[in-house]
Amino acid sequence: MEQKNQMNIIPSIFLCVFITLSIGVQQIEARAFFVFGDSLVDNGNNNFLATTARADSYPYGIDSQTHRASGRFSNGLNMPDLISEKIGSEPTLPYLSPELDGERLLIGANFASAGIGILNDTGVQFINIIRITAQLAYFKQYQQRVSALIGESEAQKLVNQALTLITLGGNDFVNNYYLVPYSARSREYALPDYVVFLISEYRKILMNLYELGARRVLVTGTGPLGCVPAELAMQGRNGECGVPLQTATNLFNPQLVELINQLNSEIGGPNHVFIYANAFAMHLDFVSNPQAYGFETSKQACCGQGPFNGVGLCTPASNLCPNRDLYAFWDPFHPSERANRLIVDKFMTGTTDYMHPYNLSTLIAMDSRT
Repeated sequence: MEQKNQMNIIPSIFLCVFITLSIGVQQIEARAFFVFGDSLVDNGNNNFLATTARADSYPYGIDSQTHRASGRFSNGLNMPDLISEKIGSEPTLPYLSPELDGERLLIGANFASAGIGILNDTGVQFINIIRITAQLAYFKQYQQRVSALIGESEAQKLVNQALTLITLGGNDFVNNYYLVPYSARSREYALPDYVVFLISEYRKILMNLYELGARRVLVTGTGPLGCVPAELAMQGRNGECGVPLQTATNLFNPQLVELINQLNSEIGGPNHVFIYANAFAMHLDFVSNPQAYGFETSKQACCGQGPFNGVGLCTPASNLCPNRDLYAFWDPFHPSERANRLIVDKFMTGTTDYMHPYNLSTLIAMDSRT
């Protein structure tokens, strides 16, 4: 496996600020949190879409409070839920949820959609998903809705002082470049050139976020994509991580770090707008040594079928482990809730090996003084 020194990974750059907003005679203390990205952070938007990229049936959500599937690709909570928990905020609602209205808008919103990537042609097999360009368009619409609620000036302040999380990139390899042998993108680009292209497109996305008012943006790198149970099952070997996806990850993450450094330098100012979270190192800890973190296995998914339970989707007909806390992976692609908790702990208090330039706890303390 690769070493985990893919630059300093910095804690989520969530800026935890409290804004006192006056609505009528009521004072609302709001701490906004915005989420963009793919299935690692989708909390139910795809439930409202005609798509195959859904987690809306048992046994998804089996360990949640309701024990029902909510659209999260988890046995329970996912990363955004746990970040909200850490910062003492209510979980964000999916932007497409009819419940996201009125004062609940002040909590923030989750725009993520399973299956999407940096590129608009990523995840085409899922048909109807919210591509990142549409997520950003919804973010602009969200701001108009909040402006109608509390006024344009307060809405801008809420967005500027919010925490933002964006998780992209994995699907551009798994569900695009390596989706099928001789994919359209692999015929168009050699892998190093494809990564350069992805980074150039990601630059546009991150700058769009900045132009829309985001000032504290946590950007996660990709995890060890070649080591997920789905990839182990496809390799048909002895549980060794897949070389092509690991190679892609090791090309992509350092260039993402370089991009973030460039953007922060171009934007200037005393604080960093974009912060890098080293998801590769966070995952690699328990992938490499699951027993050290209380897991029985990091190779076999809890829910699935075939070798390593890594074939197909997690469905009511799948194999299901009795104790999800003993598995690093919930399904063929996604961490279990317990693994997500370990990852978010690194967001909060991790060293610069995981969060760069600082972790979320440090960031919150810095912002509370400004």
